[in-house]
Amino acid sequence: MKIALIGYGKMGRAIEKIAIERGHEIVCRIDADNQDDFESPEFAKAEVAIEFTTPATAVANYRRAFSKGVPVVSGTTGWGAQMTEIKQMCDNGDGTLFWTSNFSLGVNIFFAVNKYLASIMEGFPQYTPSMEEIHHIHKLDHPSGTAITLAEGIIGADSRIKGWTEEPARASESEMLIDHKREGEVPGTHIIRWDSRVDTITIEHCAHSREGFALGAVIAAEWTEGRSGWLTMDEMMHSLIARPALLDIVK
Repeated sequence: MKIALIGYGKMGRAIEKIAIERGHEIVCRIDADNQDDFESPEFAKAEVAIEFTTPATAVANYRRAFSKGVPVVSGTTGWGAQMTEIKQMCDNGDGTLFWTSNFSLGVNIFFAVNKYLASIMEGFPQYTPSMEEIHHIHKLDHPSGTAITLAEGIIGADSRIKGWTEEPARASESEMLIDHKREGEVPGTHIIRWDSRVDTITIEHCAHSREGFALGAVIAAEWTEGRSGWLTMDEMMHSLIARPALLDIVK
């Protein structure tokens, strides 16, 4: 497969390494200093572009790729205010985007565990959920897209929880607190706690490196080939797992 990279920082280089190991060709590398390469014949040859940039640039990158007929796989978060607009473009046939807040297989297992635990906890109102997410100092948005996805999983599974907040003073039994920290080069840690007066139940996912995210992004690029529209991790997981019905346990 011919792959273009949009964003050539640490994640872009990790994706490049794994893509080449899996037999793919990197035909174009676009970063902040060579934006004109969106108009290059090399970019137009790409069968898919993998995009990891910033919340401020992601949507413009999608649009430029769409205009060249290049599908995009993206893990950039923090642009949720424009998601409805981009999804509509994809639904109308004006582009193809596979987007997820986290490409790690382990994190997607964690999403399922989180939903299942929240569905159990609906019957135990003495427990109150909260979350902590820790990332490297270069991550600009907060809370992380993964943290928001986890919070949405809890809200969807436990009718007592109506929303989330980053402000401790606003946290309540119906609005869970998400605390964020930016430290060193931490790839990503997410901790969910259910606290009661007598004990605490904790689940945690801790990424050891960027490799898991990079591998997931390349697998998503392989899966995206030949597909169109707005594509999701749930769709891919259902198609790749031998017993996809297992995923429906927590839906």
